Amino acid sequence: MTTTDEKATAARNNSASLRRALAILLHLGGDDAVRGATLSELASGLSMNKSTLLRLLAPLCEVRLVEQDADTGRYRLGWRTAQLGQTYLERLDLRDTAHDVLEQLTANTGETTYLVIADLPEVVYLDKVDSLQPVRMYSRIGSRQSAHCTGVGKALLAHADADAVNAVIAHGLPQRTPRTHTTEAALRADLAVIRRRGYAVDDIENEPDIRCVAAPVFDHAGAAACAVSVSGPAGRVTAERVPELGALVAAAAEEISRRLGARR
Repeated sequence: MTTTDEKATAARNNSASLRRALAILLHLGGDDAVRGATLSELASGLSMNKSTLLRLLAPLCEVRLVEQDADTGRYRLGWRTAQLGQTYLERLDLRDTAHDVLEQLTANTGETTYLVIADLPEVVYLDKVDSLQPVRMYSRIGSRQSAHCTGVGKALLAHADADAVNAVIAHGLPQRTPRTHTTEAALRADLAVIRRRGYAVDDIENEPDIRCVAAPVFDHAGAAACAVSVSGPAGRVTAERVPELGALVAAAAEEISRRLGARR
């Protein structure tokens, strides 16, 4: 008859085995195993002995989560991991995926946050979380703005292909405020800074007295799928706060990117 202690020990052992099996999958999916890994490399990288590894690899190979190359003997992720990943991506809802990140970003900054997608030469506001400040921005989900003069638009343009950027420039760069970039040279210089810095700034370029800090969100293919931003009156979103807000926005964008399967 199995005692309670024996059952608890078996449960702990099963849990440990599961964690080790998951560690194998994560290791094979990492940058250090692009070409797969030999049994010795797995043993070294995961600090496991070979007999334990072989025991854990057997069921992973049976369900095709892991494959072994017949010629080289190297282990790599199997085709079923791609199937699972594709199923996950197909069931993603962008707003649902990102909304709690926007809520946390608003809590951290005290300002209104947005999730925006590109429909160049414009951007479309997909979701927002309002600030609790007594003075706040008026905006609505579904509204559109020009890409060249908004933080979110410039964050997306900074990682768009050359044809997309050229098309936005050819469409025209109308002046919205005295600070709007209205020349190709000025816009391209700003996009280069955004790529280096990791976030974009609408420095009162789209609306009077409104400053915005934005960062791009990348999908599983490495494309800038959308952007996230913090916006507010320039008296609160001051130039001095921009680096702090930029770090917070970039971290939020990175979290959403991770949920979309990005490897960046």
